[in-house]
This record gives sequence, structure tokens and C-alpha cells, in this order.
Amino acid sequence: MKIEHNSRLSIYRTPFGAVTSGTKVKLRLGICDGGIPESIRVIYRFKDMKEHLNMSYIYEVGECCIYEAELTMPNDVGNLWYYFEIVNSNGRIYYANNSRRLGGIGEICNSVPENLYQITVYSPDFKTPDWFKNSVVYQIFPDRFYKENEEFLSERQDIIKRNWGEVPFYKAEQFGGEYLANDFFGGNIKGIIKKLPFLCELGINAIYLNPVFKAYSNHKYDTGNYMEIDSSFGTNEEFGLLCQKAEELGIRIILDGVFNHTGSNSIYFNKNGEYEEVGAYQSKESEYYDWYNFIEWPDDYQSWWGIKTLPGVNESSKSYRDYILNNENSVVKHWLKEGASGWRLDVVDELPGFFVKELRKAVKSVNEDAVIIGEVWEDASNKCSYGEEREYFLGYELDSVMNYPLRSALIDIAKGNINAEEFDMRIMSIKENYPMPAYYSLLNFLSTHDVERIVTVLSSAPDKNTVSKDFMAEFKLSCEEYQTAIKKVKQVIANLMLMPGVPCIYYGDEIGMQGYADPFCRQCYDWENGNKDMMNWYKTIISLRRSA
Repeated sequence: MKIEHNSRLSIYRTPFGAVTSGTKVKLRLGICDGGIPESIRVIYRFKDMKEHLNMSYIYEVGECCIYEAELTMPNDVGNLWYYFEIVNSNGRIYYANNSRRLGGIGEICNSVPENLYQITVYSPDFKTPDWFKNSVVYQIFPDRFYKENEEFLSERQDIIKRNWGEVPFYKAEQFGGEYLANDFFGGNIKGIIKKLPFLCELGINAIYLNPVFKAYSNHKYDTGNYMEIDSSFGTNEEFGLLCQKAEELGIRIILDGVFNHTGSNSIYFNKNGEYEEVGAYQSKESEYYDWYNFIEWPDDYQSWWGIKTLPGVNESSKSYRDYILNNENSVVKHWLKEGASGWRLDVVDELPGFFVKELRKAVKSVNEDAVIIGEVWEDASNKCSYGEEREYFLGYELDSVMNYPLRSALIDIAKGNINAEEFDMRIMSIKENYPMPAYYSLLNFLSTHDVERIVTVLSSAPDKNTVSKDFMAEFKLSCEEYQTAIKKVKQVIANLMLMPGVPCIYYGDEIGMQGYADPFCRQCYDWENGNKDMMNWYKTIISLRRSA
């Protein structure tokens, strides 16, 4: 007996992909050389509900009989999962999604399957900003992009001032015995303002900034004060000027929101006692005490991945949610009013769903056109984290996510790790599972502050898991190796620009910078020695993208 269902072909499933609630979906199953089955059912699950529907014979194609059932999607939103059950004289067999859960052609199973087909059911009111879907984004790590002043703007005494172009520190002894990430190169907001015409000429119309709020580290993921721009980068007024000058050139600013944890050295926790405010670490009477999860106050507390300088917040705290989301001048609202056009949410899978839903309401109440992007490394349509099935793209949480699955597929085919069929399976799985408003808003990229630069990835550089940090710090490709990698990168960039979604360029990729992952992917922009040929390629391919 041969059985077939292909979730991507209209003969087997109509309409294709994710659908709005209440939509009628026709499912068909083809059976060849199977005689006349006693029964054929489609069995489906939606949240706590499990139902089945008998399938009816509709016609014959060659030696194959086609059976059909029509499912009406629930009025609620969520993922509906389905598989098929066939009973004949030989017993009971099943047909379900393939073992890799990528959709398309499935597999026969002899027992109740675990790999079910997915239909994403989302709200008919789900909309994403049109301006974002038509953007080319540029990601900036502020300390390493451009330094407008010869001297450091910051008067902080607790930072290590570095010379532009030196290799970032990467081991504890360089910081005096403990890895502190407090070496700074002096990139600032004034520098970004000065380079806005450069970005405009490149074809950029949106900038995604890594965190810019007051914090101890150079990366600023240890927030010290959400309402203040870090003095190393500039002032609140300079941020407002950045937004103004960018808008004049048709460029929007997207901020990085780190709301799962703060810094221990913050006005909220104040472990080091550097702030006048009474922090949660200092007193149970602090207004911030219930923001955190103390196991035994004050030194035993939950933190992000066990890093004690990053105490995790209690998103259930009404006080915290009011401060970040709901107050008239909450953090997310304030910076939108100051000129930002959206938020990228750091580790969104570690924020509870109720928090992200509240955040969307808060953001859209200020600007319906503001974009909300989540950091998700997997298929965001069926992501589960901390026992919670996430609902990012059902209409009440995110507009977009960082498209790591696409990055992985583009790299694998460029390196010859997969063939065209596998590449098609992987990218079509994204298209099948994501609602169209989200699909055309996905943030597509090749490099970020968290992963190796694309030139290094597509080169003959040794695998990161086989070499030391010392090796990474000194490694440079030979001229021949570099040119070979650049040819591959150009092809991948062209593919990226042809993909549905929003292309995002990590600062320095357009001049062919290389480097392993953090901190070597965060080196200073090389304004003197950049690859001009690569720059021209980026300009050309971005221009083609924007004119399409």
C-alpha cells in the first residue's frame, strides 16, 4: 500500500500554510494499491481538544483513490495538529508528518505518531508594519561602530579604555582576574549620527541598535537604568537627535529591550551600592524588591543562566510590568515617544507569554506602526519554552523574529552540507508554518553580535569548537582564503536579498570584516581598510532589492 499527503500541494491541502481562525481547510489523502479501507479518518488536536473526522472518497487518479475531509478551524488561535488513520483488513496504520517535522511529504507509521502536521491558526486582525516589510536593516553594536570624538565621552573610572582597532579583551586576566566586559573603544551616538549619510547611501532605511541604556558592560545587556542612555554613548538628548536626523533621511531606529533580567549593578538591584536608590539587594523594603526572585535574600537569587551579575526579574510583579510596560511614561512607551520605531526583545523565549502580550498592547497604544521583533533561534511558530507553548505569531505578541533557521539553511547549502531539495524543505517549512504577516516581516541575517561573521563562517577557518580563544583572537585568513570566502559570501548575500522578509546587515559585513563569535564578531569597524569591492556589491544588491 502506498499512502501520500503533501501539506504543500493544493491537491492535498487547501489553503496552503497558516490560516486565520474559522477558515475551512480541505485535507486529502491518496491511497494506492490499498483496496477499499474500512475507514479513513483525520485525527486532529487543538490545545486540550482531540477530535476526528471521517474522510470520504471523492475520485480516482490512475490507480490511486483520493479521500477528503474538510476541517473548520477553531475560532480561537493556536496550532492545530493532525494525522491520518487508515483501517483495513491488515489492521490499523497511520500517516503523519516526516520525522524531521518539516512538513510536505509525510511517512507511514505503525503506531500513533508523534510527528504531526501543523496548521497555525492566527487572528484575522493580525497586522505587521508595512514600512518594516519594505526595509533593509543595519545592526550596530554602538561601542564599535564609529567614534566621533578623539577622547572618550564617558567620565567613568571603572572602564578600560582601548584604542580603536585593537582586539577586544576575551579572557579574565585581561580584566584583572574576572571577565567583566568593561573594555570600551569609544563608539557613540554622535558617531552614528555622523555616519547616517553613509548608511543612507548604502541603502539602509532602519537601524537596529544593540542596547544603549546605562549599564556597566560594553554590551549593555546588564541594564543599570532603562530610562537613561549610557554616558559612554551619549545623552538622552543625543538619542533624540539621532532619531530626528535619521527620520530626515528616511531611516528608523529600533531599540534592543532586555526585560528578562537587569544588571546587579543597577538602580533596581544595586548590589554594589553605587546608586542613591535603595535596591532590592539592599533592603526587602525596596520598591524593587518584588521585581526579583530571591531564594534566600540577599545573596541567593535567580539569575540569567546562573550569571550573578544578571539577576532575573519576576515578570509577574505588577510594579515591574507597570514600570516597563503600562505606566503612561513606561520604558517601552517613553522611548517610542522619544523617536524610536520599535523594539527587538532579547531572549523573548524567557519572557512569559502574558508579559509579551502586555508589551504588544503598550507598544501599539503609542504607535500602531511600531515593530516588535523577538530573539528566537528556532521555528517560532511551534516554539516551547519553560513548559509553555509560545504564541508569538497568533496576532497578540510579536511582529517578527530573528530568522535563524534561514541563516542556517543558507550557510549549509553554501558550504555544501545540504542539497537543493533539503534547502527547499527547510525554507518551505518556515513559509508553511508562519502567518503571512509575520513571514514577510522576518528579520533575515547572516551575522550578528552573537555568532561568527559570515566571511569567517564560509571560509576555510577551523571550526570554532576545535580552537582556543587565543587562536581566534589572532586568526586572519590568508589573501587567497579571504578572496575565496568573499566569492561565496557574495552569492549568499544575493540569496538573502531575494528571500521574503527583511534583510539585516551586521555592521562591517558590507566591508568584508571577519571574526569568530563574541567578542571577535564585535570588533571595531575598519573605516580605513574596508573591502571596497564588497561594499559596492552590497550597494548594488540592496539597490536591486529596494527597486523590486
